[in-house]
Amino acid sequence: MSRLASLVQKEFQQFRRDKKMRAIVIVAPIMQILVLGYAANMDVKDVPLAVYDQDRSAESRDLAAAFVSSGSFLLAASPQSNREVDETLSSGRAEIALVIPPDFGSRLEGRGSPSLQLLVDGSRANTAAVALAYASSVASNFSLRYAPAGIRVSLPVETRTRVWYNPELKSRVFMIPGVFALLLMVITIILTSLAIVKEKESGTLEQLIVTPLRKAELIAGKLAPFVIISLVIICLALVACYLFFGIAPRGSIPLLFLLSLALVFSTLGIGLLVSTIARTQQQAMMFSIFFFMFPMMILSGFVFPIANMPAPIRALTYLMPLRYYMIIVRGIFLKGSGLELLWPQLWPLLVIGVAVVSFSIARFRKQLD
Repeated sequence: MSRLASLVQKEFQQFRRDKKMRAIVIVAPIMQILVLGYAANMDVKDVPLAVYDQDRSAESRDLAAAFVSSGSFLLAASPQSNREVDETLSSGRAEIALVIPPDFGSRLEGRGSPSLQLLVDGSRANTAAVALAYASSVASNFSLRYAPAGIRVSLPVETRTRVWYNPELKSRVFMIPGVFALLLMVITIILTSLAIVKEKESGTLEQLIVTPLRKAELIAGKLAPFVIISLVIICLALVACYLFFGIAPRGSIPLLFLLSLALVFSTLGIGLLVSTIARTQQQAMMFSIFFFMFPMMILSGFVFPIANMPAPIRALTYLMPLRYYMIIVRGIFLKGSGLELLWPQLWPLLVIGVAVVSFSIARFRKQLD
């Protein structure tokens, strides 16, 4: 019993001396509770709305105002043609489009049965389903204003709904591309950080330092294999998505590979950064999970809509490379988006990657010195 007590005491003393492990155990859980508590909001509000008003009557303007004043929608665009409606939805500027026909006002005042068209971006299944329910409720409440006195059974406004990109609103179609992105992030960060820290533990890194290899060659040699591994992971993930779930990218597969390398560039930099902080593989694993992978998963829009998060938390999401890649991979998988639509997400991802890799290389070189 005394030997066991001595061993326990030794472990506690080692934990007390290890400042980095103390930070992981104490700081990381508090940070995760705060981030998750604010970010984990499944409510849908301020859904970007596009209104194509072909009628331009007082009634059509009242209808658009009813949508905005409901608190569930935020007017994001006012397209002037069906083509602009398509572009607005495909670019992601709006998640739902309200199309008001030319005879809406006259048929409403004439006690006719005007119809509305709701076009919904179904690539985010949960948000699309809730937004569709909100929109139908707003249209129904609006139509009651024009119903004949005392008659509340037959409403004069008929809504016709069309869901794009994911017509059946299957959550699997929405989630699988996100899992694809998470898999790529997790494996590249973990493999890079653990591989380098393992060499530090075994002493082989010091042996490499005394070789004629230059520092830049050493860093490139350590990271290059993981770029090749990431390409293999993408291939395997694409095959698994198709064979097991019947989901294949609607867009260009070469473009998916190319833009995935932008994420890999960032995650390899993060793995390298972790290796400069951690002294053991256990520390590397804990740092990677608690300080990088878990926050990126929560703040990337993988599960919780970014638009629902408080402003300070929303600002943090712009620092997460996975946020931009989620939009890219879902755009290619579900919408068939091309580079012209994905460029607004690509350039911030590249900027973050350059910053992370530069900082990580600077720390790594300092350790080598």
